[in-house]
Amino acid sequence: MFTTSMLHKTLGRFGQRTPVCFRIVFADGSRYQNRERDPDVEITVHRPRAERQMLLFGHIGLLESYFQGDIDIEGDLPAAFRSALDSNYASGANPLLRMRNLWHELRFSNRSVAQARANARFHYGLGEQFFRYWLDREGMMYTCAYWKEGTRTIEEAQRNKIEHVCRKLRLEPGESVVDVGCGWGGFMFYAREQYGVRVTGINTTTEQVNELHAEIERRGLQDELSVHERDHREVPPVQFDKVAHIGVLEHAGRHHLRAGIRALADYVKPGGLGVLHFIGHVGRFETEFYVRKHIFPGGWIPSLSQTIEIMEQYGLEILDIENLRRHYALTLDAWGERFDQHWEEIHALDPRRFDETFRRKWRTYLWACAEMFRSHNGYTHLFQIVFSKGNVGYDYPMSRAFLYAGEAPSARRAKRGARKARPRTEESSA
Repeated sequence: MFTTSMLHKTLGRFGQRTPVCFRIVFADGSRYQNRERDPDVEITVHRPRAERQMLLFGHIGLLESYFQGDIDIEGDLPAAFRSALDSNYASGANPLLRMRNLWHELRFSNRSVAQARANARFHYGLGEQFFRYWLDREGMMYTCAYWKEGTRTIEEAQRNKIEHVCRKLRLEPGESVVDVGCGWGGFMFYAREQYGVRVTGINTTTEQVNELHAEIERRGLQDELSVHERDHREVPPVQFDKVAHIGVLEHAGRHHLRAGIRALADYVKPGGLGVLHFIGHVGRFETEFYVRKHIFPGGWIPSLSQTIEIMEQYGLEILDIENLRRHYALTLDAWGERFDQHWEEIHALDPRRFDETFRRKWRTYLWACAEMFRSHNGYTHLFQIVFSKGNVGYDYPMSRAFLYAGEAPSARRAKRGARKARPRTEESSA
């Protein structure tokens, strides 16, 4: 009774800060509802232990009870997360939660390459087929897409993102490029086909490396593309004209951000260009605990200011910074929708691994992160930093106009080919 009463008071403080209408039905049958209308979402607590978890660990206690089945959430799941962000329910100092986060850091820090690989395999080693059901069908890009005006699908948005990065890198035929954290090779295949560059992929996840090896061989591109199993902090044996570092910095860890950026600087030749694409905080904050524990063990989000400061120390000139925070919300919306649509097929892949607990954890991860990037109270953003190794010369454009002018190289080639192939008419030959 005491626990339920305390939760009523706590939820009463937060409930008035959000326009989302929610109802909570407690284990003793009592209810709390923050607004007088039909609720957008209803939370049902089945066991008193879930209430104790909520009182001790706040939103983490609620989420972990949901994962375990002690709580059910019905209705608009994204709205539930939106209400928590609106009301700042998920913020604030919690000493017990801080202790759990510190213990996680001790156990799963990426301080060793071996632990970093184990952490990566925990997430990315779930199998290509699992990710294929809900990522884009062309490149299987597992990073923020680019939703420029008129974009309708996640396939278009991811194609836009890769083209955007290629333009920022000013790729030219014959150049050597390294794709750090190459995933299933979406950027590698696109850059080779569209720009005629040679690309080396770096990846620490054995499963992804093997799958990408097989795809490169299937396409007969062994002379143009290669992939190596290596931690992104390890110094490469050679340097490259250009470097694409997309969605990897978050895996460096709290104590290894400097090592990750030092390796990034070592990858690129003097005078070369790079793009660093990463999730970053505006200000210094702890990384969300449930994501670290249940989704990305060892993951840690640096701040933009920390990242820039270390880049400067390693001789990297910052040429441009673009914030794609809102684009990530739309990307996660698309992933969440496809994950829900294909859950039965995902479950059938391995019913023991992809069980109801797994479904609840991953739905929370996808939909809560979408609302996090959308929230007006959020401090987690997505940055693309364009940099050069040393001061750039006047051969680099003086404005951003080059990013938005004209079409992708393949579209231009296709149109030229169509014009050449068009049959001559009597009128045109006259």
